Amino acid sequence: MRVLREVGCSPEVIKHSFTVERKALEIANRVSENGHAVDLKLVGLGAILHDVGRAETHGIEHGIRGAEILRRRGLGKFAGFAENHIGAGIPADEAKELGLPERDFMPRTLEEKIVAYADKLILGAGSVSFEGARGQLEAQLGVDHPALKRLDALHEEIQKLQG
Repeated sequence: MRVLREVGCSPEVIKHSFTVERKALEIANRVSENGHAVDLKLVGLGAILHDVGRAETHGIEHGIRGAEILRRRGLGKFAGFAENHIGAGIPADEAKELGLPERDFMPRTLEEKIVAYADKLILGAGSVSFEGARGQLEAQLGVDHPALKRLDALHEEIQKLQG
C-alpha cells in the first residue's frame, strides 16, 4: 500500500487493487488446491501493484507506465503484472494500433494470468460475473474484437486450472 500511496494512486484505485488481490488469491488458492504450483505471495503482491500506473493515467497506457514506475522503484519483478493485465493481454499488432510500443503485452506466467483474470471480475471495488465482464468488454470494443476471444481463452484456462 505504501508504494501505491507514494506514487499518488487515488483511494479508489487502492481499494480496487486490494479487491483484485482478494479475488486473485481466491482463484490462486483453488488452482493450488487442484494441484498446480502457484506462488500465492507473488499473486497477492502482483494484484496489489497491477494498477500502479493509474497514478499517472487512466488510459490504456497505464499498464506500461505502471511497469516503468515499478522498475524505477526496484520492483521490476512485478512489472509484468502491470504491463500485461490490460484486457486479456494485447498482442504486438494491436499494441501498435493503440499507440503502444510494438510488442506483446500478454500475461505469460500463471500468476500474471490469474491477476489479469481477477481484474476482469472486479469493477471498481465490486465483483462482476465473467459474463458481465465479457459483456462490458464487448460493449467497449465491439462484438468482433479479438480481445473477446483472448478473454474467453483466459477464462477457459483458469476454469480448467481450478478444476
